[in-house]
Amino acid sequence: MSENPYETLGVKPDASDKEIKAAYRRLAKKLHPDLNPGDSGAEKRFKTVSAAYNFLKDSEQRARFDRGEIDMSGAEKQPHQTYRSHAGAGAQHQYYNTGGFSDFANESDLFEQLFGHAKSGRQGYGGANRPLKGADIQYSLQVDFLDAALGAKKRVTMPDGVTLDVSIPAGINDNQILRLKGKGLPGHADSPNGDALIKVTIGAHPYFSRDKKNILLELPITLDEAVLGGKIDVPTLYGKVSMNIPAGSSSGQTLRLKGKGIKAGKNQAAGDQRVTLKIVLPETLDDDIKNFFKSWREKHSHDVRQKFEGGQ
Repeated sequence: MSENPYETLGVKPDASDKEIKAAYRRLAKKLHPDLNPGDSGAEKRFKTVSAAYNFLKDSEQRARFDRGEIDMSGAEKQPHQTYRSHAGAGAQHQYYNTGGFSDFANESDLFEQLFGHAKSGRQGYGGANRPLKGADIQYSLQVDFLDAALGAKKRVTMPDGVTLDVSIPAGINDNQILRLKGKGLPGHADSPNGDALIKVTIGAHPYFSRDKKNILLELPITLDEAVLGGKIDVPTLYGKVSMNIPAGSSSGQTLRLKGKGIKAGKNQAAGDQRVTLKIVLPETLDDDIKNFFKSWREKHSHDVRQKFEGGQ
């Protein structure tokens, strides 16, 4: 590693935090091991720029480095005579490296999550860096709507060809992250491996949608089914069930199939399926139905928009 973190990142010593972060992101994306498989040089440089960025983003460490008090490793530099004079003649001032490398996992950007670092301990002058925990690696996995609702087993292939079996729990939410402990990159020395973070995205379904644990369905019914009622088959997550349509049902009316929603846990109540009725007329209206409703209209008064009169 260069003795100067500014040179490592290619920025000036007076660079702002924003400029330093931008430089790091640019280099990290270029040198990331996933984009340079088998290139040990790129991986080494990636770790170097990551360490330099982590060093400079600690404002206290950066300030002490700028003042010449510590070097890139965080160790104390031998003070100059002018420094001793400023500190006080004969005085023995001990400075400890209290910061070390902070944890990249606190950053939102993917590349800032790659190499976790343990903080330095207070062990005399400068402290000592502990072994580095392995990197957490993120993956995206798209699952079908029904697999997300009912639960499933999926297989993820890592960049090195290793496959991981992932259990998708029933009722998983869109963009939820599953953590596979110890399935990330190897750690330094005896430090633990990183974790694999699987971000799950859920595909759309042709007619089902979700509201937490409830399944929503818009169910087309015919005009005669709405007027006369009757039993019809309704699709659910678990297959078709028979449901009674009350006589005189209207579009927008919602019926409930209890317990036909998502079963997210053994000790949790299952959600329901909410069925919203939608009256659908035939594509072509024949004379029989037209004549019937003309006669019906002449003999009946049925104002469904009365509440709109007068702007109320």
